[in-house]
Amino acid sequence: MQAADYLAGVEGAVAARYRGRLIDLSAEVPDNDTLEPVTADSEDGLRIIRHSCAHVLAQAVQSYFPDARLGIGPPIRDGFYYDFGLDGSFSTADLTRLEKRMRGIIAADQRFVRRVVTAAEAAYELAAEPFKMDLISLKDVAGEDAAVEVGDGELTIYDNVDRGGRTVWRDLCRGPHVPSTRFIPAFKLTRVAAAYWRGSEKNPQLQRIYGTAWESQEALDRHQDLIAEAERRDHRRLGRELELFHLDATAPGMPYWLPNGMRLLNNLLAFWREEHEARGYQEISTPLINNKLLWETSGHWEHYREDMFVVPGGDDATYAVKPMNCPNAMVVFNLKTRSYRDLPLRFSDCDPLHRNERSGTLHGLMRVQKFQQDDAHIFLRADQISEEYERIFDIADRFYSIFGLTYKLRLGTRPEGFLGDIGTWDQAEATLRAILDRRTDGDYLVEEGGGAFYGPKIDILMEDALGRQWQTGTIQLDFQLPRRFECAVTNERGERETPVVVHRVIYGSLERFIGIYIEHTAGAFPLWMAPVQVVIIPVMADYLEYAEETAAGLRRAGVAVEVDGRDETLGNRVRVAQAQKVPLTVVLGLREREDGTAAVRLRGQRSTVTVDRELFVDAVAKAVRSRSELILPVGEG
Repeated sequence: MQAADYLAGVEGAVAARYRGRLIDLSAEVPDNDTLEPVTADSEDGLRIIRHSCAHVLAQAVQSYFPDARLGIGPPIRDGFYYDFGLDGSFSTADLTRLEKRMRGIIAADQRFVRRVVTAAEAAYELAAEPFKMDLISLKDVAGEDAAVEVGDGELTIYDNVDRGGRTVWRDLCRGPHVPSTRFIPAFKLTRVAAAYWRGSEKNPQLQRIYGTAWESQEALDRHQDLIAEAERRDHRRLGRELELFHLDATAPGMPYWLPNGMRLLNNLLAFWREEHEARGYQEISTPLINNKLLWETSGHWEHYREDMFVVPGGDDATYAVKPMNCPNAMVVFNLKTRSYRDLPLRFSDCDPLHRNERSGTLHGLMRVQKFQQDDAHIFLRADQISEEYERIFDIADRFYSIFGLTYKLRLGTRPEGFLGDIGTWDQAEATLRAILDRRTDGDYLVEEGGGAFYGPKIDILMEDALGRQWQTGTIQLDFQLPRRFECAVTNERGERETPVVVHRVIYGSLERFIGIYIEHTAGAFPLWMAPVQVVIIPVMADYLEYAEETAAGLRRAGVAVEVDGRDETLGNRVRVAQAQKVPLTVVLGLREREDGTAAVRLRGQRSTVTVDRELFVDAVAKAVRSRSELILPVGEG
């Protein structure tokens, strides 16, 4: 009997889960003991709708562009894409035409019919599709996206069958799909991009069409509103408007920090240093370039070589610009004899790092080639791991709460190509699971194979104002590098003992954190963090001296202040300050000078509040120092 018969009457079902595996509603099942409906508004349901919509897109493309060759069409976060081999490229007008054709296919109520085929049969049917032929030949060794097409086990082709029973289109795919095209409620094609076949620059370049699909038109409308808001908050645009950073073609993915951005970065680092010094961390700085021997010892040369900038040395040796700090932290640890009494030993550093990223992956501050991390490497004994993780979570709570952010935790387990033995990995993973179970009551995510090559990790997943999730911090447990670098402490019995190392960042990449936070706040930073905290505007030149006196008092108190005495109207200067999202705009005229007061306008407000000038300076300085909310001394004095 088919799954659909068992699930008859289940509203919104688009597929089923049978014995833990997603299946089409048309699949035959011997019983319904473990059969569960998959509804359109569930995570799995949306993936199935989006994957099915990708097939409809491909059918539409080949109806208008018969020479277009099929790549892959997986669902992705919030949508889908399909890659095509095509002479030329798709235009915006093409997207409009394709959407119309897709709606016709959806209205035609074509059934998705699954067929199991041999590799020879698939090759015969898809002989005109070179990329599909490539996937057939690479079955079971293809990448994650390609696995959507061929998967594990048997090969399958999905036919699109019209109401008359004729097959009108087919694709190589492991499924599952919705029962028919009419189960695709709402979709939108969004953009065109270029992509290399199977992600390699050595392969042909394809045309990629992105789209999004949802369980209802209302859900699609909400998503499009969210996308529009995200565009308004785009950190690249705001970075230019607020004069924070510059990205230049001469240094791809390597930001120029402008004065405002440098203040922003330094404010984050000052907070980081204060909090870590108070917690017993010792800051170090290490070379930016090391002989490849260091990277061979750490294992990075074997596991990370393609992502490193490699440079020749004057002594015919090979050097690499450091992509991470951990090997150098091992060198610092080994500079002197250590005792178990020295543990936990916490080294922190925030040196610039460089990683050789593909040009197509670079994206503003979110994906760069030069960046800084709020890094730390903690040397400790195995029986200190749990307590140290709790200390790190306390830091994370402090950092994220001050920015008004929330986060979830995710465990990353042993990846392929790992260092060390499985027994040690099992021990490390069990330790982190126990920590997470206790910390979250089991409410955490698991990314199988998501650990670093030297150890499992716990990632910090931050949620922004638009509900998007970002991986920022990470806390990695490492039993391998200390062994490879022969790190040791003297234990209670006078014997050498290898410590464990915790690698951890809280912000993560500072560049990426700033990019995320720009979009989270739409550039309206809290007072303590803002690059310019106060703008003072004298009503006319007669009051410029009073404005400069007020600014000098704020600067002495550690407040970032600017005076706008330009020959512009008062209204224009106030609008500029508001557009620059300065937290406090102070207007000074005759009344303020005579009374020793200041007319203060808070960001986003239209009215001003008059306060005593000296009390205002003190209140702002206190709020900046304590990184707390400003309380204006209204009515005091």
